[in-house]
Amino acid sequence: MKQSIIFLRLLRESYAFALTAIMVNKVRTILSLLGITIGIFSIISVFTVFDSIERNIRESISSLGSNVLYVQKWPWAMGGNDYPWWKYMRRPEPTTAELNELERRSQAAGAVAYMVATSRSVKRGNASVDNASIIGVSQDYSQVTPLDLSQGRYFTPIESAGGRPVALVGSDIVKNLFENTPPIGQRMKVFGQNVEIIGVLKKEGEINFGNSSDDQVLLPVNFVRNFIDLKSDNLGAALMVKARPHISNDELRDELTGIMRSVRKLKPGIEDDFAINETSIISQGFDSVFRIVAIVGWIIGGFSLLVGGFGIANIMFVSVKERTAQIGIQKAMGAKNYFILQQFLFEAVFLSIIGGVIGLFIIWLITLAISALFDMELILTLGNIALGVSVSAVIGLVSGFLPAWNASRLDPVEAMRTTF
Repeated sequence: MKQSIIFLRLLRESYAFALTAIMVNKVRTILSLLGITIGIFSIISVFTVFDSIERNIRESISSLGSNVLYVQKWPWAMGGNDYPWWKYMRRPEPTTAELNELERRSQAAGAVAYMVATSRSVKRGNASVDNASIIGVSQDYSQVTPLDLSQGRYFTPIESAGGRPVALVGSDIVKNLFENTPPIGQRMKVFGQNVEIIGVLKKEGEINFGNSSDDQVLLPVNFVRNFIDLKSDNLGAALMVKARPHISNDELRDELTGIMRSVRKLKPGIEDDFAINETSIISQGFDSVFRIVAIVGWIIGGFSLLVGGFGIANIMFVSVKERTAQIGIQKAMGAKNYFILQQFLFEAVFLSIIGGVIGLFIIWLITLAISALFDMELILTLGNIALGVSVSAVIGLVSGFLPAWNASRLDPVEAMRTTF
């Protein structure tokens, strides 16, 4: 109980001394705290921006499906310099015939879909959208990649099998071609043909992995194949395979490898002429990038924090000098060395936290402004707030230790003789 009272008294006195130092020496205090404010602002602003980018990227990656494997011509992670690129060039593209074989033979797959992508202009009257993403998909595409529709419906099996001219479109397509006209049931031209819109994809906004559906037009692949060569190298065809519940990606990969080698009649000893990709490859690549970004953030803010630390130390040395007589009186009345030490340490930490909080407040205002003005959501997370306050406290503790130590070691008689 006694220790708690002493602690509260210490905290109250340190708080009062810190406020007095701020009020009496405003310019000196502001200039000294500026380094801490700039340092925390530099570090946490970098982390806030890249946390938001990372969050968007990981959400985009997760939309691809953590339990979905992609059978493609090209691997997402190349084999290095010892694997010549021309070996990949010679590989065939996945086909719809292989889709049918995987659906028939696979026991581990819960759903299999075929996807091929290209870019074309889409038109309605005098309005057009250039370089829209035209995605040809098979019927089970919606089971492999969940589609969030704001209006309408998905393809029926009959529409997919018969290659009917029906489409699902992104919000940007609707905005540019239909304005205030309800798009469902309307027609637009794709590949020079009239296509009926049966569904609208929910708006995603700008995301950082390049997988936004806002400019996409989804069509049955049996319709798309009438206008493009599905075996063309620049279309990036893929067989998307979603694992059944309780089936691991490794189990699914082993089964797919066996089926694909059998379908393509690859003899034992001959290497695979296909790649099986999964989202963990992308995640691992971005993990290393964000580790580097974190290091850069600390370097950027570290110099400002160093300057801020010297500023806090300067305030505390001046504070010790101005209160030398008061320290002598406290020690003459029985105050222990550790009490004086902790008193000045509390003051240093408190001043440093004030500088950090100012930096965090500026970041918070900027995140609100950017989120309101641009199509990008920035969030100052509780984790980054805690990090900013913690770093500020550590800087105050380190910077204030030497002045506090000097204050605690003063001789009470000599200290009381000090005059200003």
